[in-house]
Amino acid sequence: MSDIHDGSTLTDDVEQRRPPLGWSLVPLAAMLVLLAVGYGALGLAPEPLLILSAIIAGLVALRMGLTWEEMLLGIREKLDTAMPALLVLISIGILIGTWMIAGTIPMMIYYGLGLISAQFIVLIAFVISAIVSVITGTSWGSAGTVGVALMGIATGLDAPLAATAGAIVAGAYFEDKLSPLSDTTNLAPIAAGTTLWEHIRHMLYTTIPATIVALAIYLFVGVNQSSGGTDSERIDAVTGTLNGLFDFNVLLLLPMLIILGGAILKLPTLPTIIGSSLAAGILAAIFQKVSVESIFASTVDGFTPDMLEVGQETIDGLDPDVTELVTQGGMASMTGVILIAFSAFAFAGIMSKSGALETIIRSLLKFVKRTGDLVLSTVLSCITMAVVTGNSYLSIIVPGELFKKAYADRGLDAKNLSRTLEDSGTVVVPLVPWSSAGVYMAGVLGVSVLDYAPWAVFCYVGFAFAIILGYTGIGIVKRR
Repeated sequence: MSDIHDGSTLTDDVEQRRPPLGWSLVPLAAMLVLLAVGYGALGLAPEPLLILSAIIAGLVALRMGLTWEEMLLGIREKLDTAMPALLVLISIGILIGTWMIAGTIPMMIYYGLGLISAQFIVLIAFVISAIVSVITGTSWGSAGTVGVALMGIATGLDAPLAATAGAIVAGAYFEDKLSPLSDTTNLAPIAAGTTLWEHIRHMLYTTIPATIVALAIYLFVGVNQSSGGTDSERIDAVTGTLNGLFDFNVLLLLPMLIILGGAILKLPTLPTIIGSSLAAGILAAIFQKVSVESIFASTVDGFTPDMLEVGQETIDGLDPDVTELVTQGGMASMTGVILIAFSAFAFAGIMSKSGALETIIRSLLKFVKRTGDLVLSTVLSCITMAVVTGNSYLSIIVPGELFKKAYADRGLDAKNLSRTLEDSGTVVVPLVPWSSAGVYMAGVLGVSVLDYAPWAVFCYVGFAFAIILGYTGIGIVKRR
C-alpha cells in the first residue's frame, strides 16, 4: 500500500487536533537550538539539523493524532508548491555557466572596471561592486575580485578602509535584491509564494530609496576625501586577464537582452532563462571557439577557464582571484540551496499540516494590529534567524513559512512578504561576525566585520524602509 494518498482521503479534523501553543513551540525552539549550537557554534551541516527538527515536529504531530500519511501529504504539498521555482533555480545554474563560457559576464565585468576613477573611491566601490554582483549573481565573487582590487586602490589613496570595505560589502549584496542570477533572489519568492519577476519589481520600493541613502552617504565621504594617485595594477591585472581569455563582441550582450526582454514582456521565467542559455551556448561556440562538450559541461558542473582554447600555459598562469571569479555556474552549484530548501520544507510541511504553524501565527497575530506590525514582526524574525544561524537561506525560508498565511489572511499579496524577507534576511548575514559570510568578507577585505558594518549602509537601510512602508502603506499591494 502506498504511503502517499490523495488529500481527499485524509481526515478533515486537523482543526480540532491543532496542538496548543506550548507544544507548537517545541519543534520551532528545537530547530533554533539545533541550528544555533550545531550550525552556528559547531559548524555542522544545516541539512541534517533541519531533518532532526522535522523529526521532532513529526513526534509532536503524532502526539496530536496526525497520521504518517497526513504528514507526508503536508511535505508533498510544500514541495509541489515550490517545485516550479526550484526548477528555475536549477536553470539559473545553467544560465550562469553558459553566460560565463560565452564571455557575456566577463565582458560586462571588463567594461565595468573601466568606470573606476581615483576620486570618490568609497562611492565607486559601492557602484562597481553592485554592478559586478548583479551581473554575476554572486556576492562572494564580487568581493573576492573587484572588492580586493578596490581595497588596493583605497590603500594607495590613503582612503578610509573601513568605509571602503563597508561600501564593497553593501555593493556585493546588492545582487541579492535585484539579480535574477542570485540564489536568494530566486529563493525569496519561493518561500513567499510569488514569482521571480513580481518579486524583483516589488523590491524597487525599498531598494531605490536604500540605494539613494547609501549613495548620498558615500558621496559625502568622497567630498571630504582628498584625491591622490591611484595604484591600478590590480585592476589592470584583472582586465588584462579577462581580455586575454575571451574574445569580446557586442553580440555577447544578446543573452542578457533576452532576459531583460522576458522581464519587460512578463514572459514565463523558465523558458526565458533556457532561451538565453541556448543563445549563450551558440555564442560561446562562435566567439570563444569552445567545443560542444565544454558548453554542455558548463551547464552541469559550471564554467572553468580550462574549457577555453587558450593553451595550458595561459591557464596555469592565471591569477587565482580571476579564476575564482569566472569559475561559476552549473546545475550542481545550486544543489546546496536546493537541499536546504527540501530539508526546511520537510519541517515546514509537518508543522503546517499539524496545525502548529497556525497556532503560532494566531498567537503572534494577537499582537499584530496593523500591516506595519506584521512587517515589523517579519523583519525581527528574519534578523533573529540571521543572527542565530548566520545562514541567509534559513533566514528566508523559515520566516517565509511562518508568515505566509498571516499575509494572506490580511489580504496582502505574497510579494510583500518576499520583499520583506529579502530586505531583512539575506543582506543582514554579512553583518553577523560569526556567519560564514562575515568571516569571508572580513578575510578577503582585511577589515573586521564590526569595523565595516556601520558603513555597509545598504544592508540595513533596506529593512528600515520595509518597516516604514509597512506602517505608511506605500508600496503595500493587496492580493487580487
